[in-house]
Amino acid sequence: MLAKQQTASSALGQFSSNARWEDYPDSVRHTAKRSLLNGVATALGSARDPVVETLARTLRCFAGADQAALIGRGERMDAPSTAFVNAVAINLLDFDDTHLPTVIHPTAPVMPTALALGEWRNLSGRQVLEAFVAGAEIECRIGLAVSPGHYARGAHITSTCGVFGAAAAAAKLLGLRADQVADALGIAASLSSGLVENLPTAAKNAGVGNAARNGILAAVLAEAGQAAAPTAIEGPLGWARAGGNELNMAALTGDLGVRWEFARNTFKPYPCGIVMHAVIDACLDLRATYDLRANDIAAVTVSGDALLLARGDRAVANARDARVSIHHCAGVALLFGAAGVREFSDAVVFDPDVVALRAKVKAERDNTMPVGAAKVTVALTNGQTVSATVVNARGSLERPLSDAEIEAKLRGLARDGSPHCDADRVIEAVWTLDEKAGLSRLTAALAG
Repeated sequence: MLAKQQTASSALGQFSSNARWEDYPDSVRHTAKRSLLNGVATALGSARDPVVETLARTLRCFAGADQAALIGRGERMDAPSTAFVNAVAINLLDFDDTHLPTVIHPTAPVMPTALALGEWRNLSGRQVLEAFVAGAEIECRIGLAVSPGHYARGAHITSTCGVFGAAAAAAKLLGLRADQVADALGIAASLSSGLVENLPTAAKNAGVGNAARNGILAAVLAEAGQAAAPTAIEGPLGWARAGGNELNMAALTGDLGVRWEFARNTFKPYPCGIVMHAVIDACLDLRATYDLRANDIAAVTVSGDALLLARGDRAVANARDARVSIHHCAGVALLFGAAGVREFSDAVVFDPDVVALRAKVKAERDNTMPVGAAKVTVALTNGQTVSATVVNARGSLERPLSDAEIEAKLRGLARDGSPHCDADRVIEAVWTLDEKAGLSRLTAALAG
């Protein structure tokens, strides 16, 4: 039992300080490697994207010593800048992992921080994984303690809670005491930011990068002796209430180290908003079952809960809009029988056939549908109507991607975004990261 006088920061600081790789359950260790594999995959896929190119070039203007490597680019920058760029690269394609209870993408803010610090401080892959797990668990716990109100008020939860996970991971790799980890978390509370309003723009990704970089800053400041208010997270004028939330301490600390939120992490089969996946699954099912073609379709109705409509009932002006559009996701799945990176590219978003089919799609709220589910009804030109309902989308906890599917995802993304990297070498390096010389093998593989 946690002592009553413990604050959120002290409880989490103690948990992180005491966490050991060998004590994690097998399921948690496996989740860590799957998450790393998926994160590396998405970073390789966007390594040469114009957004990543611009970030690397811009940060280079004032970056410090070359301390760590950019994934898939063969360049080196200071650790905070490296963590920033790699976090953006992981998050950019909307293809990263998701902790569904909070809709946090755990790996993007935390893993780049752990990799950059591990390389900078010449630490082991085992230590990197150990810190990654501790940070990701803290990130998810804090997110759970302020959900669902935090996101609903406009806070981009991957960024705002990701900074705590990044700070905890960095503090652990720096070897800080539990009280110093608590200070790092308190400092991180003042460095937390990110807006849902920015989701259709690169500003969203910048918030995720900032979470990774600010996590390192918070830990380094704590290492140097800077302190934070003990109740910086849950205090009457603290982080949670500044965002309009009452912190749920039971969700934050209940069975901490026994029940693992991070073990509930999931992995996307499609590079788009997680609530769109059931829409895509239903459309793919209908297309395959009834051999549908564009000229067969008169109208499409997508039914779902309030969250689906709030996130996805939008006009499409660019590729970013398409990734969170009910209309586009349904259109490409029905038209092409696919919803991969290509189907969310500018070339496809503005394809006249896609635009025409997208215009036939309408969204309707159905309060009987659970979160994450969707029903798609297609009115055919011959007067018939067909429909499909998906409650648990592919990639969810109920229908998880296999290790082999995540490996295949990495191969495809590396082929398109980082063809100079040997995908099989990267995959092997991820699975063996906790072995001797594991981090140096992974770093070399990612540099190509």
